[in-house]
Amino acid sequence: ITEGKNFTLNFFFPFTELNKNPVEGFSAGLIDDNDLYRWEVLIIGPPDTLYEGGVFKAHLTFPKDYPLRPPKMKFITEIWHPNVDKNGDVCISILHEPGEDKYGYEKPEERWLPIHTVETIMISVISMLADPNGDSPANVDAAKEWREDRNGEFKRKVARCVRKSQETAFE
Repeated sequence: ITEGKNFTLNFFFPFTELNKNPVEGFSAGLIDDNDLYRWEVLIIGPPDTLYEGGVFKAHLTFPKDYPLRPPKMKFITEIWHPNVDKNGDVCISILHEPGEDKYGYEKPEERWLPIHTVETIMISVISMLADPNGDSPANVDAAKEWREDRNGEFKRKVARCVRKSQETAFE
């Protein structure tokens, strides 16, 4: 096996493993069968959260040197959340480049490590939906509403996103 083919086999393994042992709360598939580096995921809004009932579509894009570097995750479905910027990019520690945080906010072990899998990423994202980190927002406006008006305007915006996600989930 050449190095390139070995990488492809190792890269493909998490996908086949994920399909054999699905994890509750999300599903994943290749966007294009010829491109192992771009995945589409559907995330079900976690029970007992404002996102419950939502079906949120996102893309995971893996770098060529995965698993040494983290994938990027972007919601395609509109979502209102402190840790998702207005363009849909997800901002959580597990998806940050490995090593020291130049701002000193995150510990190196909280950031990307090659041992992380799609499963650990998705569990972190589902956890993020259930418990936003308002101290390190990617969407400052959503974080402000979450802190100051969680049961008012924030809740209304999330409910609108959930309804819209249900309407467009399988387009």
